[in-house]
Amino acid sequence: MDILTEALGSMRTGQPRSVRTHGRAPWGLRLPKVAGAGFHVVLHGTCWLIPLEDAPHLAPIALGPGDVVFLRNGRGHILADHPGTPAEEERPDQFSPGSPLGTVTIGGDGPSTRLLCGNYHLDQARPHPLVRQLPEVVHLATRHGRHPELSAAVQLLRSELENPRSGSAGIVPALIDSLLLYILRAWLEEQPPAAARGWAAALGDSAVAPALAAIHEDPAAQWTVESLAARAGLSRAAFARRFTALVGEPPMAYLTRWRMTTAAKLLRESAAPLITVAARTGYGSEYAFAKAFKREYGEAPGRYRRHVQAA
Repeated sequence: MDILTEALGSMRTGQPRSVRTHGRAPWGLRLPKVAGAGFHVVLHGTCWLIPLEDAPHLAPIALGPGDVVFLRNGRGHILADHPGTPAEEERPDQFSPGSPLGTVTIGGDGPSTRLLCGNYHLDQARPHPLVRQLPEVVHLATRHGRHPELSAAVQLLRSELENPRSGSAGIVPALIDSLLLYILRAWLEEQPPAAARGWAAALGDSAVAPALAAIHEDPAAQWTVESLAARAGLSRAAFARRFTALVGEPPMAYLTRWRMTTAAKLLRESAAPLITVAARTGYGSEYAFAKAFKREYGEAPGRYRRHVQAA
C-alpha cells in the first residue's frame, strides 16, 4: 500500500494550476496567498524567495537552477532577482497565453530567470498529518546529483516548456501533477534516519508502517489496537505509544480520520449511495456513518456531497 500516494490523493480537490514566469533583472513579483499549496521550479537562472512582513520567522531563500520550492499552506511571498528589489503585483498585461502554458513577463533588460510557478488544490481544512507535519517552506536543490528522480522530472519539464512539440500539452500537466509526489518523497528521504521525526520516521518504522498500510488498505475492517499491535509484533501499550508518538494521534483516532477522509473522497468523486459509502468505511448502518461524518465535517454526508457538487 502506497501511503504517500493515498494521503495526497485524499487531499486533492482539483487539478494544479501553473504558469511560466520570466523575469529580467531588476524584477520583483509579489504573489498573494493561494488556496492549497504553492510551488516554484527554477528552470533557468537564479532568484530569491522572500517571505512577506507577516512571516518574520521565515528567512529569504536563494534559489538556483533546478531548485524546487513547496509552500505547504500556499503562503503569500515575493520572488525577485535580489532581496532589495521592489516587488510589484502581477498585472493582466504581463500575461501572454501560450501552449502548453501561458507566461508572465516582468522586469528590465538584465540577467534572465525562468520559473514554473503554480499551486496544487489541496484541502487545507482537513490536511493529512503527513502534509501538516511538513515545514511551511520546503526547499529542495537538485544540483550535484541530489534527488535524481526529482531532478529528472525538472529536466523533463524544462525540455517540454522550452521546446514544446507534439504532445507537450498533455505531457506538461501530467509532469506537474506527478511533481508533487516527487517533492514530498525527496523531502522524506532527505531526513536523516537518526533524526527523523513524525511521518518521516513513521513510514520507515518496522512497527508503525505495517499498521498504517493495513488501515489504508482496508479501512472498513474492524481494526482494534490489539489487532494492529499484533501486526506490529508489539504489546498493545507499546504499540499505542509508538504509533501516537510518530503519527501524532492514537491508532483509533487515525483510523477514524482515514475512514472519514475516504468517505469524503467517495462522496466527492462517486455517485455511490450513502449505505455503500458507509459499508466501505467500516460502518454497519447509514445512521452510524452519518453521525460519525457529521461529527468530523460539521454537516451530514448528503449535504456535504451537494455542497461539493455545487462548488
